[in-house]
Amino acid sequence: MSAPSHIPVLLQETIQALAVVPGGRYIDATIGGGGHAAAILEHSSPGSQLLGIDADPAALEVARLRLPRYGDSIRFINDNFANLEAVCLKYDFFPVHGILFDLGVSSLQLSDRGRGFSFQQDGPLDMRFSPDQEITAADIVNTFPEAELARLIRRYGDEGRSHRIAHQIVQQRPIKTTLELAGIIERAVGRPRGRIHPATKTFQALRIAVNHELDNLEAALRQTVNLLGFDGRLVVISYHSLEDRIVKRFMQEEARGCICPPETPTCVCGHSAHLRLVNRRVIIPSPEEVSSNPRSRSARLRAAERLFSQQEIGESAPKLFFLARMAASQIEQESDSVEEEAKKCEKQGSARVF
Repeated sequence: MSAPSHIPVLLQETIQALAVVPGGRYIDATIGGGGHAAAILEHSSPGSQLLGIDADPAALEVARLRLPRYGDSIRFINDNFANLEAVCLKYDFFPVHGILFDLGVSSLQLSDRGRGFSFQQDGPLDMRFSPDQEITAADIVNTFPEAELARLIRRYGDEGRSHRIAHQIVQQRPIKTTLELAGIIERAVGRPRGRIHPATKTFQALRIAVNHELDNLEAALRQTVNLLGFDGRLVVISYHSLEDRIVKRFMQEEARGCICPPETPTCVCGHSAHLRLVNRRVIIPSPEEVSSNPRSRSARLRAAERLFSQQEIGESAPKLFFLARMAASQIEQESDSVEEEAKKCEKQGSARVF
């Protein structure tokens, strides 16, 4: 089995935003085809380490095929990034120099008709990132009440014609395949010339709902603050406004001190800034990149750097001192053990001489 071709989006911008350094420890929370991971390892060698996480076992296998040359420098983890902190604790992988999220569906997933992500080729209505997930797109399409289906399409797809689409879907149940669903949507709303396919937003909404993408993103972002070390970088590439809005809001809130409502006379939240915005304006692909990789056209990159308040530094100092004492004690014990072993060997050697 050979690894399919994969073009990482905003690659140079990602490496620059992560401020990759030799010997650094990094997390690729959505390793996918492994393109970003390979570049991170190249720029951070020698001595670097990378934790590659993906909810999709097929994507993880592709990354393994692409990255054998890095050996023990990379560990592959099949998990959802919503469990980011638990994964890092399990593998003792913190603090880290950088964390990358490359969100959305990958070209590898879109090209696999059996996954049901694309409306351009026929396949089952699945759309799950992980086969362990119970709910599929078919379950939603064929069982949700019309009003709930319309609300979902409107909320996650920003689709203004959600009620018309939901009504037609309910009238045509059961629906089994992607092309069948795409045709129903097109008949419901028409297909204006020169615009995106009318099924685009509905398919996006279904995928987000199936995989709980927005809830998982919010949960994962909150965990990054506890995992980044001094000056550690958080970089997120999003592909639609819902994702980008969550990322922007999180970074802006964590870059502020007090987050009390404006009408509060004095601060009661006790919040301190944990991040510094690296790029005030969102980074988008160049026209050249969009031309060579059309799927990058909607990409948006935001980056932030970890800050530590005086309180956090004060709280971490005793812990660091304790760890240093423990390490020194262990070194001393190992040194005594080596010295004792050397004396034994010397005594045994002397006994054999006489």
